[in-house]
Amino acid sequence: MRIESDSDTVTASRNHLVFAYYVTGHGFGHATRVVEVVRHLINAGHDVHVVTGAPDYVFTSAVQSPRLFIRKVLLDCGAVQADALTVDRLASLEKYKETAVVPRESILATETEWLHSINADLVVSDVVPVACRAAADAGIRSVCVTNFSWDFIYAEYVMAAGIHHRSIVWQIAEDYSHCEFLIRLPGYCPMPAFRDVIDVPLVVRRLHKSRKEVREQLGIGEDVKLVIFNFGGQPAGWKLQEHYLPSGWLCLVCGASQDQELPPNFIKLAKDVYTPDIMTACDCMLGKIGYGTVSEALAYKLPFIFVRRDYFNEESFLRNMLEYYQGGVEMIRRDLLTGHWAPYLEHATTLRPCYDGSINGGEVAARILQDTAAGKNYVSDQLSGPRRLRDAIVLGYQLQRAPGRDISIPEWYINAQSELGLRTSVGLKAGTALIQSSSTEEFEILHGDVQGLPDTMTFLKSLANLNAGHDSGKSVDVLQVRERKAAAKLFNWEEEIFMTRAPGRLDVMGGIADYSGSLVLQMPIREACHVAIQITHPSKQRLWKHALARQEAKGQGPTPVLQIVSYGSELSNRSPTFDMDLSDFMDGEKPISYAAAREYFAKDSSQKWAAYIAGTILVLMTELGVRFENGISMLVSSAVPEGKGVSSSASVEVASMSAIAAAHGIKISPRDLALLCQKVENHIVGAPCGVMDQMTSSCGEANKLLVMLCQPAEVLGLVDIPGHIRFWGIDSGIRHSVGGADYGSVRIGTFMGRKMIKTIAASMLPQSSNGDLHQSDLEDDGIELFEAESSLDYLCNLSPHRYEAVYAKMIPESVTGDAFLEKYADHCDSVTVIDPKQSYGVQAPARHPIYENFRVHTFKALLTSIVSDEQLSALGELLYQCHYSYSACGLGSDATDRLVQLVQEMHHAKKDKPEDGTLFGAKITGGGSGGTVCVLGRNSLKSSQQIIEIQKRYERATGYLPFVFEGSSPGAGKFGYLKIRRRTTKLNG
Repeated sequence: MRIESDSDTVTASRNHLVFAYYVTGHGFGHATRVVEVVRHLINAGHDVHVVTGAPDYVFTSAVQSPRLFIRKVLLDCGAVQADALTVDRLASLEKYKETAVVPRESILATETEWLHSINADLVVSDVVPVACRAAADAGIRSVCVTNFSWDFIYAEYVMAAGIHHRSIVWQIAEDYSHCEFLIRLPGYCPMPAFRDVIDVPLVVRRLHKSRKEVREQLGIGEDVKLVIFNFGGQPAGWKLQEHYLPSGWLCLVCGASQDQELPPNFIKLAKDVYTPDIMTACDCMLGKIGYGTVSEALAYKLPFIFVRRDYFNEESFLRNMLEYYQGGVEMIRRDLLTGHWAPYLEHATTLRPCYDGSINGGEVAARILQDTAAGKNYVSDQLSGPRRLRDAIVLGYQLQRAPGRDISIPEWYINAQSELGLRTSVGLKAGTALIQSSSTEEFEILHGDVQGLPDTMTFLKSLANLNAGHDSGKSVDVLQVRERKAAAKLFNWEEEIFMTRAPGRLDVMGGIADYSGSLVLQMPIREACHVAIQITHPSKQRLWKHALARQEAKGQGPTPVLQIVSYGSELSNRSPTFDMDLSDFMDGEKPISYAAAREYFAKDSSQKWAAYIAGTILVLMTELGVRFENGISMLVSSAVPEGKGVSSSASVEVASMSAIAAAHGIKISPRDLALLCQKVENHIVGAPCGVMDQMTSSCGEANKLLVMLCQPAEVLGLVDIPGHIRFWGIDSGIRHSVGGADYGSVRIGTFMGRKMIKTIAASMLPQSSNGDLHQSDLEDDGIELFEAESSLDYLCNLSPHRYEAVYAKMIPESVTGDAFLEKYADHCDSVTVIDPKQSYGVQAPARHPIYENFRVHTFKALLTSIVSDEQLSALGELLYQCHYSYSACGLGSDATDRLVQLVQEMHHAKKDKPEDGTLFGAKITGGGSGGTVCVLGRNSLKSSQQIIEIQKRYERATGYLPFVFEGSSPGAGKFGYLKIRRRTTKLNG
């Protein structure tokens, strides 16, 4: 049911009515919309008792009347926020239990008595659950007014952070079921607990002053651009700086503390300022999404630059509505904190928000409440059953969605909203076959799902621009021009194109111990490699001129050719294109050897990069017997930076092999695909890496750590990253390479240590011929231990205490290659070769994986322990220990040591100022010798600010501003593949 009204007032009732209006304790947004409904009720001659924890001025600044009574009681807590942008899910559940569950019986008794004492005619709730039950106990009708309910919000918290609190959700839903009906506001979430629904327009506060009046009062002319900084009442300690704003701009700051000093181009607003009037005087707003900010921005056509909040699920539905009416620009959190505001402000001023619906929801809701209190019964909504079913299904989607993904609102749910007479939001269809973007509407998706990934949308946009021949108009490097010209000629745009995606990875724990059989914990990062591929019959393949000339010179007619374009060549001094006849991979009737392929790609250093991509074809030919009879055209675009220790090579290999397999209909499990990609790196590229990089890129999932036992590659599962913990990667600027001498030397030293331990263990067995040991000298258990250690497959299967008790003193600090070979003959590693003339460290490289495996197991166990500073400190200590163990092996660097030291300074600052310490540990990652440092901290805005401070300090010390990796994304297996085709006709409108 939907009710709208063209009138400006609620008709005065013949009866004087008393309303008890309960307001949730979450933020000011609920209170500000309640004000508007209350104002209309009071103007109609009724008394309204508001039960709230919000400050009085929120109500009294808009309503001055003796009929308004404010009772300061808090009966729920909403979402507990660690800061302005982060919700603490577990703390929210625990706080609700403390506030509303433990004292429930006394609350119900108190509220029932109070409702009788004021002779309430109707209980209204926005959207306090227990108020509905108290009304039922008092024998009074109740109505809820909201766009979301707490059972919807808390359900996800229970799934992710507190399953033992699930009874809270059931209790909340049961409380809501006592409500007679729901007055539902635009931008709503699924709310299946309510029996009947009445939809109303936007509820927004009215304006008291015009834009001109406000600017005159502030002394600001029309020639000045104004942005209102509005992050609600949550203190965040914003460190605002003058350079954040472009010339000609001023910022009006809401919620600043009295002692907070602001730059001259930032103006502090009074805490009781009437925000709607300020908004109408501004050119745009910068803040977080909530019902109040979104509804008033739409109503007054104010462009809204928003920053996403973590773990507040109402946001997706409101953002959907905001973007549908072309009123929103998303700013990433890092740009907010570093002051990179100018592009967003400039973009916002070009928006023309187009909301044209009614904004008298307060007046409409008040009339419904008045009629209900006077005894009117609204007819049960005939669509109530289907509506509740739809809500329940979408709620189920919400709870089952992959971590890190937005709620994907099905299109049929949007259509259902239209059936109910409400068209205030629009969504994306799950598994959509259409990209809702003007830049990519040329393509139809025949298979797969973009999964809401912004980088995938960007890559599709780049393909559309190639197809259309677009030029951005920006100044670009000559090589970039070459790349795009070559890419534009790569595909037949009338035929199908396959697309895959594989992320880089952040080595949280395990690192170089992977090749020694350690447990490892790895996180797929947000940055990823995309590959587009098309297979074409040789006679139809679009060849570059030189490739065509080469083919004609052979005089054999059309033969399959591999053509590759790789974006980003200008960053690494390599050729942007590569091509070869696929017949070059054949030696008669069989594929060429891996050694021959390594020599093939090494001929031209500017095209050696192609081994990572083309090598996947040879591995498929060799290992799976695949034969490629069609031409292959590939476009590779990687956002995973090279040489920073975040597996740029693995992401390219995994994305490339996934694309080739998808295009040719080859079914390969994510695990098997990772093992095949490792062969590319080990045998064709020639880098002696373990398999954890490829495994994470292929098998990882967003916001989870991949748990893998590298013996040789057993994926044990995934561990959710707790909501209060966050990982960052900070690039040192020192290029890392697993093909470097240090990495290979340490690996050789590790395998030398294993060989020595095996030999020592064998010599301790009774059958040893040295005569030093007799059967009676050993217990049976001791014999079994030495037998196992004499055939040790993986060094990590030796425990630290056993290593210290028996072997530590027998392992030399170092040994020369010729001395080792003379005594032991071989170190038993198929991917490295000992140089007889080189000296190798042995003691530290052998010790590291034994202790690292123990640290990883401990880290994994601690992740699921009780949330506390002690937990975070213990996790951080394990990172620090790992870091210094790398250094002992010779895989450290001054740059990474400096970053770890900066983290430690932040960490130890909390001893004097606890609120200043939210970072707890750091370590070098991957192959070491530079690259990226992994940092562990509390998931809070303060931590993000400290990471930025570390960036600045590092830049001051070194002149290099480090890149920060944050966020996570799905692995290639979870992403699957897209199959796209150009549309024959473009979409209309």
